[in-house]
Amino acid sequence: MDKSKVIVGLDIGTTSIKVIVAESIQNQLNVIGVGSERSEGLSRGVIVDIDKASASIKSAVAHAEKKANVPINAVYAGIPANMLNIEKCDGIFAVGEPSREITAQDVAQVVNSALIRNLPPEREIVDVLPSEFIVDGFDGIKDPRGMVGTRLEFHGILFTAAKTVIHNTRKAIAQAGLNLAGLVINPLALGQLVLDDGEADFGTIVLDLGGGQSTAAVIHDHKLKYSHVDPEGGEYITKDISVVLNTTLANAERLKREYGNADAELVSSDNQFPVAIVGQTNPQMVGEDYLAAIIQARVEQILQRLGAGLRQVHAFDLPGGIVITGGVSALPGVVELVKKVYQRPVKRYIPDQMGLRHPSFAQGLSIVSYIAQLSEIDILIRRVVDPAEAAPQRAASPSRPAAPAPQRPTAERRPDTAGSRHPQSSPAGEPAPAPKKKKKKTSQRIKNLFTNFFD
Repeated sequence: MDKSKVIVGLDIGTTSIKVIVAESIQNQLNVIGVGSERSEGLSRGVIVDIDKASASIKSAVAHAEKKANVPINAVYAGIPANMLNIEKCDGIFAVGEPSREITAQDVAQVVNSALIRNLPPEREIVDVLPSEFIVDGFDGIKDPRGMVGTRLEFHGILFTAAKTVIHNTRKAIAQAGLNLAGLVINPLALGQLVLDDGEADFGTIVLDLGGGQSTAAVIHDHKLKYSHVDPEGGEYITKDISVVLNTTLANAERLKREYGNADAELVSSDNQFPVAIVGQTNPQMVGEDYLAAIIQARVEQILQRLGAGLRQVHAFDLPGGIVITGGVSALPGVVELVKKVYQRPVKRYIPDQMGLRHPSFAQGLSIVSYIAQLSEIDILIRRVVDPAEAAPQRAASPSRPAAPAPQRPTAERRPDTAGSRHPQSSPAGEPAPAPKKKKKKTSQRIKNLFTNFFD
């Protein structure tokens, strides 16, 4: 039986930082605390000022601590889809004696063999998801531990991100006085939360319409197959309102929330509201249809850019339709506008947990939900990728004792002739391996996962 555990998710957004504290008891996730703080030091989903970002993180965590009444020392942080690469990876490992059962250490070895590759110096491995294990030619195996075999193969999906994004996230969290328990890829976790089993299996588009940027992701066969980020979001809508109506940003944000609609056809010009104009004493009356036209123009522009990439991978041919979430999706008329632009079925996801009933909390909730649903084999693989990751407090299975955190190998260092490829370095704090005889290894060329992946 699983022991209860507390999971803290950190959603570092461009406009706000959210902290979700949840307790997982026997596969039941209960939110016990929420903290939110306006973001500082972020631009388009990426930390650009570590000092300001760490202060915002610290404040949001303090709010969540107070509401949850539990100390928060470690968090699982989301990584945005900016410059996220999705690739296939494969590994092979000779188990040895035909009568010996496959152990957790064997699984770690075969995953390690899939990670030996020369990455560009600006990229870092974030996560690896297993597609299947193969034991002596028998495929489709989800967990090979306890089986008997001499040859173990691993097929998975490798996610790499910009090293700057990861470093700045780690640095800001550490500077806030917190430990980083692990990283979670935002669109991967969000897809798991907002889609049901059929949608994730047959294929669905997930649109996260945030304040600083908008992200399109494709979930197919329960895997993240595609992601793309548009560097515009709700902030740009607010700026448009401010410029066109000649009012302050604070007033434009208020007008957007109180009177805004993303579809001008759904509102009437008869409904008007006062707008405080900069440089004028008396407010000016503006119709709701005019405000809606301003909002619609920007949202349509975002959707069209995201749609161009989705059409290239034939995502609109998938039967699951479109699920939207994120703060901008809370605007009235957004669902109707997305239907018009994409001509596909659309629904909006809103969390139903108490205190989180707004789509802007979906990403933070998805982080704790993703960690709570990790299987033993998922946790083992994540610890291969990052040996410093904290394993959730689960009761160990009597037939499958938990293995110690394995060490990731590094590719053999060779003279760099082209200057464009470098071996992946060991994570910070990892003990240096004992000197061993060097062996020549052929590094795998990174393959693009999506060459007509829907074909």
